[in-house]
Amino acid sequence: MSYWILFGAIMLFSLLASEGLKRKFKKYSKVTLSSGLTGREVAQKMLNDNGLYDVKVVSVEGQLTDHYNPENKTVNLSPDVYYNNSVAAAAVAAHECGHAVQHAKAYTWLTMRSQMVPAVSFASNWVQWILLGGMLLINTFPSLMLIGIALFALTTLFSFVTLPVEIDASRRALAWLSGARVTSYETQDQAKDALKWAAYTYVVAALGSLATLLYYVLMYLGATNDD
Repeated sequence: MSYWILFGAIMLFSLLASEGLKRKFKKYSKVTLSSGLTGREVAQKMLNDNGLYDVKVVSVEGQLTDHYNPENKTVNLSPDVYYNNSVAAAAVAAHECGHAVQHAKAYTWLTMRSQMVPAVSFASNWVQWILLGGMLLINTFPSLMLIGIALFALTTLFSFVTLPVEIDASRRALAWLSGARVTSYETQDQAKDALKWAAYTYVVAALGSLATLLYYVLMYLGATNDD
């Protein structure tokens, strides 16, 4: 019972964090930067200021689909970020450029995260099927469930390794936004608030993954102890 209370609380916080992020992005999307720079211009300036002339800034479809791709060195910004000159657009654009700076400087946590991608990709493709088979055959072939738990543990570890990567990218973004005077005293606090809510979503996702992992471990121990 205590597990389900914990899991329910995490799911509730996940929903609140997601809705909070959307609300903050919408709110700060209406606040115009005094510098007048669009998300694309903010990204380009931050890259230039860090000497990253081989990284391109491109627009991608969708909402909150912004990301940095280390394989082709592109900062991918959604239309709401790419074309707008708002505090939200500047914060998101600078955050994604923070990942580009991490990549260029071989930031330890980003390097570790990148090295985990192939294994995590494999685990993500198979873990649910293996766990399902493990639950069905837990009394006759418990090792299958254990394999599924190991694969899920890898994806959980990946979500926790992601946390310092995201937090550091936001730290770099906020420091640059202030230092380059892209934001003012007031809008700097707003940019910080927006990125704080983005960080909450990663924290809750990691905790949710850990709670789910605990559930599978308890299921496995319960079944094996019965035997």
